[in-house]
Amino acid sequence: MKVLIVNTSASGGGAAIAALRLMDALRANGTDARMLVRDCAAPHEGVTALPQSPVLRLKFVWERLAIWLHNRMSRRMLWYVDIANAGTDITRHPAFLEADVIHLHWVNQGFLSLDQLDRIFQSGKRIVWTLHDQWPYTGICHHSVDCTRYQHHCHHCPQLCHPSAKDLSYKVFARKLSIMRQASITFVGCSRWIAGLAEKSALTQGHRVVSIPNAVPSVFSPMDQAEARRLHGLPEEGKYILFGSCKVADRRKGADYLIEACRRAELQHLNVIIVGGHAEWMRDSFSQPVYIINYVHSPERMAALYAAADVYVTPSLQENLPNTIAEAMSVGTPCVGFEVGGIPEMIDHRQNGYVARYKDVADLAQGVAWVLDSDLRRAARQKASASYNPDTVAQQYISLYEE
Repeated sequence: MKVLIVNTSASGGGAAIAALRLMDALRANGTDARMLVRDCAAPHEGVTALPQSPVLRLKFVWERLAIWLHNRMSRRMLWYVDIANAGTDITRHPAFLEADVIHLHWVNQGFLSLDQLDRIFQSGKRIVWTLHDQWPYTGICHHSVDCTRYQHHCHHCPQLCHPSAKDLSYKVFARKLSIMRQASITFVGCSRWIAGLAEKSALTQGHRVVSIPNAVPSVFSPMDQAEARRLHGLPEEGKYILFGSCKVADRRKGADYLIEACRRAELQHLNVIIVGGHAEWMRDSFSQPVYIINYVHSPERMAALYAAADVYVTPSLQENLPNTIAEAMSVGTPCVGFEVGGIPEMIDHRQNGYVARYKDVADLAQGVAWVLDSDLRRAARQKASASYNPDTVAQQYISLYEE
């Protein structure tokens, strides 16, 4: 059995990381798995990138331009939606032709268009589509927030600047409905939360929806905390909280809630580590000592950062199954996050971490303080080992492919 994993990129972003790790886990478990991407920053065994050309960039720009024009030249929601009006036909690629199973992941921003998805669905291949966000079963949005129109038919999209009865969300949803009615797709939610929402969509009716978590490689394992701090030039004494994101300034990542929580009296004695690009603006927002580390590409270095911290805090307002929580818990670092998305599935409240009430700064601060006063490292590690072991995840997917 040959499996082709398809994702826009091989690096950068949670979906790319998860897809690459799945490919490696499948290969380690005897499956002939390859990955086809548009963008690949560095060579990786088993990964094939499309030949780079100005045309690929043009397709990406054309999609953004169409959204911009529909929003009457407003950039306000430009990156919150995708319409898949342009892309590349991969059905004639040798890797596609050789595959028995086509495993789609995150394919947006000009990689695959709706027309190309239709060709894939009609190819006769077995189709699996992992849900890293909600786009596969909504009209155009990646996170529907409180909107449930996708359960029937998207329209008046709240993520468009000028929603209407037959706006972009309505038109794209209608096209998706047309092509998915004729297809046979197995949707896989990384979390039970997103799988449950997917089952309610008009687009998934007649298709199978299951839940399989992401895999976390063995590099994310416990290590000596003092050594981990020395590796990053951090003072060995004191308590550390860690916060990280590709885009720490993105309001959906909840940095403002973390800043406010750290102003609470019970957290004044802490040190704060922030990992991510363009994070300098946060330095003056804390009264605690702040250590800012630019985006970390090395898994080994990231594992050491988790080990250096006493608690990992993710105040995100929209999440599916964040790799960061799975990684931190695999290292043995307990986590605190809001009760949103798949986070309550990952953190067992007051057992291996703390799940704070949504957008409740006081409860977030209380959770951090509670974790710092508790010994949860072994419990966090045990939960991660049981849930995100690469061999276990790979075997679940292999069984799914064979079915």
